[in-house]
Amino acid sequence: MFLGVSIIADRFMSSIEVITSQERQITIKKPNGEKITTTVRIWNETVSNLTLMALGSSAPEILLSVVEVCGHNFDAGELGPNTIVGSAAFNMFVIIGYCVSIIPKGETRKVKHLRVFFVTAAWSIFAYTWLYLILAVISPGIVEIWEALLTLFFFPLCVGLAYIADRRLLFYKYMYKRYRAGKQKRVIIETEGEPQLPSKVDIEMDGRMLNSNGEDFVDEAVGFDEKELDEEETRREMARILKELKQKHPEKEMEQLIELANYQVLTQQQKSRAFYRCQATRIMTGAGNVLKKHAADQAKRAVQHDFCSEVSENNFSSKIFFDPGTYQCLENCVSVALNVVRRGGDLTSTVSVDYRTEDGTANAGSDFQFTQGTVVFRPGETEKEIRIDIIDDDIFEEDEHFLVHLSNVKVVSKGVGSERHEANHAEALAGLGLPCTATVTIFDDDHAGIFTFEDPVVTVSESVGVMEVKVSRTSGARGVVAVPFKTTEGTAKGGGEDFEDTHGVLEFQNDEIIKTIQINIIDDEEYEKNKNFFLEMGEPQLLEMSERKGEEVLTKKEEEERRIAEMGRPMLGEHVKLEVIIEESYEFKNTVDKLIKKTNLALLIGTNSWREQFAEAITVNAGDDDDDEECGEEKLPSCFDYVMHFLTVFWKLLFALVPPTDYWNGWACFVVSISVIGLLTALIGDLASHFGCTIGLKDSVTAVVFVALGTSVPDTFASKVAAIQDQYADASIGNVTGSNAVNVFLGIGVAWSIAAIFHHTQGQKFKVDPGTLAFSVTLFTIFAFICVAVLMYRRRPEIGGELGGPRIPKILTTCLFFSLWLMYILFSSLEAYCHIKGF
Repeated sequence: MFLGVSIIADRFMSSIEVITSQERQITIKKPNGEKITTTVRIWNETVSNLTLMALGSSAPEILLSVVEVCGHNFDAGELGPNTIVGSAAFNMFVIIGYCVSIIPKGETRKVKHLRVFFVTAAWSIFAYTWLYLILAVISPGIVEIWEALLTLFFFPLCVGLAYIADRRLLFYKYMYKRYRAGKQKRVIIETEGEPQLPSKVDIEMDGRMLNSNGEDFVDEAVGFDEKELDEEETRREMARILKELKQKHPEKEMEQLIELANYQVLTQQQKSRAFYRCQATRIMTGAGNVLKKHAADQAKRAVQHDFCSEVSENNFSSKIFFDPGTYQCLENCVSVALNVVRRGGDLTSTVSVDYRTEDGTANAGSDFQFTQGTVVFRPGETEKEIRIDIIDDDIFEEDEHFLVHLSNVKVVSKGVGSERHEANHAEALAGLGLPCTATVTIFDDDHAGIFTFEDPVVTVSESVGVMEVKVSRTSGARGVVAVPFKTTEGTAKGGGEDFEDTHGVLEFQNDEIIKTIQINIIDDEEYEKNKNFFLEMGEPQLLEMSERKGEEVLTKKEEEERRIAEMGRPMLGEHVKLEVIIEESYEFKNTVDKLIKKTNLALLIGTNSWREQFAEAITVNAGDDDDDEECGEEKLPSCFDYVMHFLTVFWKLLFALVPPTDYWNGWACFVVSISVIGLLTALIGDLASHFGCTIGLKDSVTAVVFVALGTSVPDTFASKVAAIQDQYADASIGNVTGSNAVNVFLGIGVAWSIAAIFHHTQGQKFKVDPGTLAFSVTLFTIFAFICVAVLMYRRRPEIGGELGGPRIPKILTTCLFFSLWLMYILFSSLEAYCHIKGF
C-alpha cells in the first residue's frame, strides 16, 4: 500500500511541478527606450514550497488525519495525529541525519536562504508547541472551535511571514537592493547591496514606472548589466564543462560528450522539492533516472542536422543553372569554360536551354567573342560545358568582366517518369534555377599586377585549424613577383597561444593570379571569443630573369616579356593589412547554447498523453542514481530495478489512468491524484489499525513507528538526491522544516476544525485525550530544539555547513540525530504502555 501511495504521490508531485513552473512574459522598457521581453515565474519559490510542495510531500499524513476523523464519527483518533508527529520526528532526525552523512568527502552544503529557514524552523517548533498548549494547557482534553480554526489560520500566516523574509519586505524594504536574473533560468533574483542606478532613473515595465530603489517593484526588476554578466558566466561554465569532458574522454563521439555535458548541467541546475521527490520515487520503483533519460534524448537531437535540397521543392521539375556562378581567366587563356548543370526532376527526358553573352566592362569583339547557342541535355546527362573565346592583346587594361545568360528552357521529349503529366504543364517539368547568369572576369596579363587581400577584415572560427588567406593579383599577371608577408599581434597572442606566428614570401609565377597564405589557429574552446591579429604584406618585388636563371642567355621572347613587365612595376592594392578576428567555434558555441538553454524541469517529469503514461508504466529503466557513474552509455536495469518494477507494476498501470499533467496546466492531475491519495490513506489507516491489533500494538505506537516510516521513505530518497545534487542544503533541510509545520497546520487544523464544528452543532465538546499525543509532541519539541541548535553550530568555519564537512563531526552529527529518533520512539512507546508517566 505504501508503494501505491508513493506512485500516486509521484503523479501528484508531477502536477504540482507543472503548476508551479508556469511562467509569463513581461516587457521591460529601459531608460534609453529599449524594450526587452523576459520571462518570470508566476509562483514565488518560497510560497510554492510551503503550499503545494509541502502539501504534496505531506499529503498522505494530512489526509490520513482528516479521513480518520471523518471516518470515526468525527471523534478524535490516535493514528492520524501520531502519524503526523512521528513523521515530523523521522523527517527532522533521520532524514537530516542521513543527509549529513552522504555528502561526498571534503564537501559541505549550506542553507542559502537562511532567513526563510529560520522562519520555517521557528514555525515548525512553534506548531508542536502550540499543539501541546491546546491539548494540555489552554483547555486540557478539549479542542475549542477557535483553537482549531486558529491552528488552521497559522498556515497562511506562516506562508506570509516566510514570503516577507524571502522578499525582504519589512525592514528590508529600506535597504538598497539590486536585481539580477538567475543563471540557468531567466527567473528574477533580488540581491542586497549598493544601488547601481541613480536614484532618479526609472524603468518602465508593462506600462508601470518602477524606480531603481525597488519600492514599487519587487519581483520583476532586472539589473541588466548583472544579468548579462551572469549569463556570460554561465556560458563560460558550460564551455568549461565541455572542454573538461573532451580532455577526459578524447575517444568519445560528440553525441556522447553532449550527453555527458547535458546530464552534468541538469544535475547542477536548481530543482524543486517536487522534482527531487519524483526523481527519487522513479529510481526506487524501477522507472529510471529522469535526468539521464532526458540527457540521452537531448544528445540525440543535438547532433541531428537539417538537410536542405539544392533544387526546387517540386520533385518533378528539373532546374538548369550555372555551377559555379562566377569564373575568372587570364587574357591569354584563349577560351573559358562555363559549367551548366541539371538537377532534380525526370532525368530521362531531353531538355534544352539557350545561352548568350552580354557586355559588361568587357566588350564583345575586343575582349571576347560574342557567343550564343543552345545546350541540349539528353537523357541521363546532368552537366554541359559552354566555351567562350577570349581575345588577347598587349595593351594594359583594368580587369574587365562580361555576363552569360541562360534562357528559354524547353522539354524536347518527355521521359517515362513524365508521362503522367499533361502536355500543357510542360513548363513545370523544367525551368531555370539560380544562378542563371554567370559572371566572367578577364584579368589583364600586360602588367606585373596589383596585389591585395580580398577583404580588409576576415572572421574565422577557432576550430578551423588552418585558415587560408587569399592574395589576389589584379590588373595584370606578367612576370614573376615576390610578395613578403608577416603576422602581427592584436588582442590575439601569437607564439601558439591563439595563433602561430607566420611570415614568408609569396612567389607569383607568370600568369599566376591567386596565392594562399596558411596560418595555424589554436582552438582553446572559449565561449564568445573575440580576438584579433593582423596579416600584412610588404612591397612586391619583380624578380629579374638573371636572378632566377644565373648567367643564362635570355631568348628574344623572354627579353620582351621582361621589358613589358618592367614598364608596369608591381604595386600594392587597396587592402594590404588584413585584420583577422578569431571567434568561438560555431559548432562549439551552438552546443553550449543548447546546453544552457532554459530547461523547464516540469517537462521532464510531466506527461502529455495517456499513451505516454502507459508506456512508462510497463517499461523498466536503470534506476542507478550514482552521479559518479558515466552516463554516456546506456545502462541495463539491475535485478533490483526488475524486482521493484514487478512489485509496483499494478499500481503503475492503475495510476496511468490519472489525467496527464498537460491537461488544464496540471490541475486535472492534481485534483484526481489527491482524491486517490485520500482513498488509499483511508485503507492504510484501517490496515494499520488491524496490523497493530494483530501484533498487539496500540495505534499510537503503530503510527509513530510503522505508518510514519512508510509515508516518509520517499521523502528520504528525495532528500538524499537533493543533498548530493544540489549545491545548497535548502531542498534537503529547509523543506523538511516547512513540511513539518504544514503537517500540523493542515493535518491537525483541517481535521480538528471539521470535528470541532460538527460537535458544536450537536451541542457537544470535541474531546481529545492529551496523554500520549501531548507527551510525543513535548518530546519532539525538545529534541527539535537540539537538532536546530546543532545545525546552526555546524555553520561555523571549522565545519562549513549544515551538511557534510569533516569526517568526525559528520559521523557524530548523524549518530546524534539517529539517537534522538530512537529515543523518541522508545520514550513514546514506553509512555503509551504506561511505563513512563505522561500527561
